[in-house]
Amino acid sequence: MLRFEVSVEDLLRSRFALSPAMDLCFLLGSLAGRDRPLPRAWATGLLPAFEWLRRESELNAVLALYTPQGGPNFVAPPPRGLKQTWADDLAMIRATPLEAARHEFATNATGPSARDPRVRAVLDSPDAVSRIAEAMDQAWHELLAADWPQLRAICERDVVHRVGVIGEHGWATTIESLHPSITWQAGGIEIGHFPQVGTVRLAGDGLLLIPSVFVRNVAAHTEDPWPRTLIYRARGTAALWGEQESVPRPDALTALVGRSRARLLLALDAPASTSHLARSLAMTPGAVGDHLAILRGAGLLVRARSGRSVLYRRTPLGEALVAGSG
Repeated sequence: MLRFEVSVEDLLRSRFALSPAMDLCFLLGSLAGRDRPLPRAWATGLLPAFEWLRRESELNAVLALYTPQGGPNFVAPPPRGLKQTWADDLAMIRATPLEAARHEFATNATGPSARDPRVRAVLDSPDAVSRIAEAMDQAWHELLAADWPQLRAICERDVVHRVGVIGEHGWATTIESLHPSITWQAGGIEIGHFPQVGTVRLAGDGLLLIPSVFVRNVAAHTEDPWPRTLIYRARGTAALWGEQESVPRPDALTALVGRSRARLLLALDAPASTSHLARSLAMTPGAVGDHLAILRGAGLLVRARSGRSVLYRRTPLGEALVAGSG
């Protein structure tokens, strides 16, 4: 069991962030057969490009840095906040000092794949950092860039939901909602059935919370250069993994309000903006806006401003309709 000792000051300093690079690393692990297998349809679409990258780029040097216990920090640098982009991550990867990267090579590149001559040529070269960064940039554009707007929207909606839970129910409820294995016990966060065992003290620095589309269950960073971090599975990812229908079957709700408006109602299990809904449902913002206006006029939704965004949520009538459709 892993335990984070958390003070009130830690909670005040805790924050959310997104990490495109980290999700890319999780995706590469899945495609390489190291982590959680991708759904068949998704894997079938990505594996040809992944195998091409292994042949034609230096991606194998990146994959050789991973062991069952983890991987290097510099290929997935700590994100600064919710606006983190792949360009931000790539710039930080490229800025890694060669000696720091070589220290991580020595620690992580210990398996048979690290002895491949092509891999060694990359890791032992004076431009190893830039070559690894270039391989990751190619992987990003070939494997993840096209889907990232939709996946990012899922993570952003998750954060909106969690912030709402904090405001309504407090941190303890929010933390326990991240995953069934996480509990709040006597002023600390405990993760059961976790490969790492011990107690981590935050010492007033707060906890970084990162929703991920690809993480299997829960992951954590407990050592520098990362802040103390929990990486958890974002709400709304189950449909991507084939664990539930991503589009509701025709039912009374669909017959009543139409398929597109039924999808919007069902998607609003947490407040969301027009742009978030458009990205997560692969609809145009204009169409989403038109449907939301109709649903709001029918008394099924209300809207409220949150910072610079306007968020929509279901009314009690909307909740009743959704509950009745199940």
